[in-house]
Amino acid sequence: MSDWWRGAIVYQIYPRSFQDSNGDGIGDLNGITRRLDHVASLGADAIWLSPIFTSPMKDMGYDVSDYTDIDPLFGTLAEFDALLARAHDLGLKVIIDQVISHSSDKHPWFVESRTSRDNPKADWYVWADPNPDGTPPNNWPSVFGGPAWEWEPRRRQYYLHNFLIEQPDLNMHNPEVQDALLETMRFWLARGVDGFRLDTVNYYFHDQDLRSNPPNPDGSQEMATDTYGMQDHIYSKNRPENLAFLERLRALTDEFDDRMMVGEVGDGGQRAIDLMAAYTKGTKRLHMCYSFEMLGPDFSAGHFRRVIEGFLNGAPDGWPSWSFSNHDVPRHVTRWATHAEDQDALAKQTVALLMSFEGTIGIYQGEELGLPETEMEYHELTDPPGLRFWPEQKGRDGCRTPMVWQNDAPHAGFTTGTPWLPVKVPQIARAVDLQDGETGSVLAAYRAMIGFRKSRPSLVEGRTEFIDCKPPLLAFQRIADGDALTCVFNLGTSPTSVSVTSDARLAHNQFASVRNGQLKLGPNGFAFLEHDDASSPVKLKL
Repeated sequence: MSDWWRGAIVYQIYPRSFQDSNGDGIGDLNGITRRLDHVASLGADAIWLSPIFTSPMKDMGYDVSDYTDIDPLFGTLAEFDALLARAHDLGLKVIIDQVISHSSDKHPWFVESRTSRDNPKADWYVWADPNPDGTPPNNWPSVFGGPAWEWEPRRRQYYLHNFLIEQPDLNMHNPEVQDALLETMRFWLARGVDGFRLDTVNYYFHDQDLRSNPPNPDGSQEMATDTYGMQDHIYSKNRPENLAFLERLRALTDEFDDRMMVGEVGDGGQRAIDLMAAYTKGTKRLHMCYSFEMLGPDFSAGHFRRVIEGFLNGAPDGWPSWSFSNHDVPRHVTRWATHAEDQDALAKQTVALLMSFEGTIGIYQGEELGLPETEMEYHELTDPPGLRFWPEQKGRDGCRTPMVWQNDAPHAGFTTGTPWLPVKVPQIARAVDLQDGETGSVLAAYRAMIGFRKSRPSLVEGRTEFIDCKPPLLAFQRIADGDALTCVFNLGTSPTSVSVTSDARLAHNQFASVRNGQLKLGPNGFAFLEHDDASSPVKLKL
């Protein structure tokens, strides 16, 4: 088996917003197929499709009602097969989202489970009796606000939902549930998909004694308008029983050639690093994991070093996946805007930073254009958290607005109809056709940096050795057999400099110069340094 996923570049497609082919305002599989050449032109190795399965769309497909069919909004199984074939023709692997911690409440399994306490699916979801006073069995909250328990009068019990009420949690302690989910995944593997992105992989199991979570020691909140982050979620997720199930998942994928799994760890801080390490340890669990550690507001040398070193030290035989943006968080050029005077400069620096990391790299659609977060008005929203907690929580619609292809076309070429989310002027001004072929564009910078990464074995497979520097400098060496680079980033908004060995030269850079043993970096500058001895890294003189 090949480890094609090691060091690969995975391009995330949010199907609703990529390309509409039939004028209904919603992106679809045929639209994705039409635009795959764009993805291939970046130098990506794979695409990750957010959920495309049959769904009532209460949470935009993350509430699945049929795990083995395509939602009519997106197309048909035959159109999926065509997309898969075209992607493979272009040399792109295809990874699909698997949402198996919970289903839709419209899934036939739950429809049956909720009818009584003695039906064949009665124990397929997490059910609990009320307390003597009628309250839920414990203090677990939903990520989307309110308690994680909903009353079902037919059973006179509560069911668990870590997310929306319409997303009941499956009971993974039941072997029948595990078996059924594995069979749905086998369906897609047999169809030819190359891997799975596992949604909320640390939520699969719950504490069977239903013990209440203790307070979070630091009292932090995960959402500004909710109390979810005020608990330490040691009983409602992150359970040790998960490891055995991950081994079952790995055994399934290992039945097929060249397949992989990447897990989303929905947690932060040291626990996220520890979970990533545990979930990828050895060769019997996940191939790789990623967390939200780089999807937050922190843009500092210390933060990036802590997260990367934490994983590399904690899981020396594991493999990480890093990304700066996705469909759940504000786009990073907006999130980190205070760290730059020029948005394009930040976009170009961050792609260089991301592509220099040891691991597999994720790009979210539109990131390669430097798209900022879309400013939404309340009447334009579709996302449940935004609708519930506006204006303090604006939801996730701002990072999910449609891809912009043509500056002078209606809705920037996304659709001939009315788009499900608006396409606005700041995004249209960054359309693909305006940047394609333009040397100084963000799109050109992405293509160049991806090409540079792929040309240097040190960046794809080399080990990482950090160099102690004063902030805002971040510096490290990437070293592989016969190839070495010293990577230096100025994460600040003022010029800075550092002494280097006299024979150092720039292999790739932005706002950087080397002269008389001095590396000068402008705001948001970066430099990849090399010298004549390609197997030895350039030294910084600190």
